[in-house]
Amino acid sequence: MRLVDRFLEKSEFSDTEDFLKNFKVKVPDNFNFGYDVVDEYAKIEPDKKALIWTNDEGECINYTFADLKRETDKTASYFTSLGIGKGDRVMLILRRSYQFWYSIVALHKIGAICIPATHMLMAQDIVYRNNSAGVKAIVAIGEKGLIEEIDKAMIESPTVEHRISIGPEFHEGWEDFNKGIENAPKFIRPEHVNENSDPALLYFTSGTSGDPKMVIHDFIYPLGHIITASYWQNVKEDGIHLTVADTGWGKAVWGKLYGQWLAGCTVFVYDHKKFTSDAILRMIGKYRITSFCGPPTVYRFMIQEDFTKYDLSSLEYCTTAGEALSANVFNIFKDKTGIEIKEGFGQTETVCSIGTFLWVKPKPGSMGIPSPLYDLDLVTPEGRSCEDGETGEIIIRTGKKKPLGLFIGYYNNPELTKTVWYDGIYHTGDQAWRDEDGYFWFVGRVDDVIKSSGYRIGPSEVEGALMEHPAVMECAITAVPDKIRGQIVKATIVLISKFRPGTPELVKDIQNFVKHTTAPYKYPRCVEFVDELPKTISGKIKRAEIRKGNCEK
Repeated sequence: MRLVDRFLEKSEFSDTEDFLKNFKVKVPDNFNFGYDVVDEYAKIEPDKKALIWTNDEGECINYTFADLKRETDKTASYFTSLGIGKGDRVMLILRRSYQFWYSIVALHKIGAICIPATHMLMAQDIVYRNNSAGVKAIVAIGEKGLIEEIDKAMIESPTVEHRISIGPEFHEGWEDFNKGIENAPKFIRPEHVNENSDPALLYFTSGTSGDPKMVIHDFIYPLGHIITASYWQNVKEDGIHLTVADTGWGKAVWGKLYGQWLAGCTVFVYDHKKFTSDAILRMIGKYRITSFCGPPTVYRFMIQEDFTKYDLSSLEYCTTAGEALSANVFNIFKDKTGIEIKEGFGQTETVCSIGTFLWVKPKPGSMGIPSPLYDLDLVTPEGRSCEDGETGEIIIRTGKKKPLGLFIGYYNNPELTKTVWYDGIYHTGDQAWRDEDGYFWFVGRVDDVIKSSGYRIGPSEVEGALMEHPAVMECAITAVPDKIRGQIVKATIVLISKFRPGTPELVKDIQNFVKHTTAPYKYPRCVEFVDELPKTISGKIKRAEIRKGNCEK
């Protein structure tokens, strides 16, 4: 059975209208994902497969929900023995190791706050996170380089009491996670773990400038991902779902945990050091993956492979988010697989808030339509609701009650929270426009919109056109100052290998291509070719750094 049905007033819908009108989540008191989903499945369907974990060394472990209850109970007991309890902050730096799933569920079970983080952090990043969140313990993969960076950070991290390694390396001052959970006493569930509004999950979300913000979510946040998994990703009971994401990013709980297990779907994890599209396609065939989600970049790599080499017959449904998907990638993938990729949109602060849901015909490049979870609108700087075709900021009207799946605020920073959430409105800072069919099209961050000769140009509009060009692997659009036009459009481009190095002739070809693909005034008057785009550790493009680069006109 699907536990998700317990939390919905209605789970089957005839069409989009029915879904938007009648979708409603029933939120129980004191919901705890560890007890109400993982342990409940262990009780009613103990042999139901929850997790398939494999790595690039050929190891493979299958976990049932009974297995996960046993291991998460042991982990919860171990954490408790270290003095970790309700409200304590624990940072997990675990790549795609199966101990991540043990740990996050265990932390939920004891009411602690889980802080997933990337293994790419350096000492200064770790110090900032430790002190900003008051981190009590760090659980990390014992990996050369990472262990040293964490050790360096300890000198300036007075709140950290425990450094716990899952191996393979263990340094002085570190505790052994695996021995700890094996030797832990029998877990006894605390009498009262949490209220629905208690903080459960904290993400540091990086902007392209300034310090990362601390996004805090409550214990009922997982229920918001019913929308994400069941009605956008279309995961199926007893299906096998693969989302390409490291556990340090918010996308991991979008696609590797909450909504998938609520729906009774098996989560597939491929723990690899280096991404290759060939390996992902082989995993889909070998493990009979039924649904898949990855960013557009992953699909761009995938379509360059010879699909006749892979068995993709099990694959039924594909989704994408993170940036606009080009029509070229959409069409090639559909030609190769017969599957239409469905786009979605959300932030670390939300669940899937706009999506090409089950009954919605995809339009390549469009995010889809608003989720029924949110009272979502597009507004002008003056606060007026936009007309169709008019660009505005995506906002969520919250009224007197916080919608399910929306963050609590920025941790310990009410003033920062008030800069984006005030007068009953959460301001996403993202701009879009809506077409006559109600589809939303991403334009860019409010601060990234380019104003050239009186025109307002959204970076994503030009990026979408550029991605149709056969030479372009990845790109970013920024503005550069211009005495005549105020600003002009600059394209920073990573080329597909066979088109390297870029030439003046290729610059002209790309510029002409954009002129004929979108409105001519949007074409990049300035073009720079680079080996890779500069990005933050969370994968966001550093547009300020790009603006300083070279330019060919």
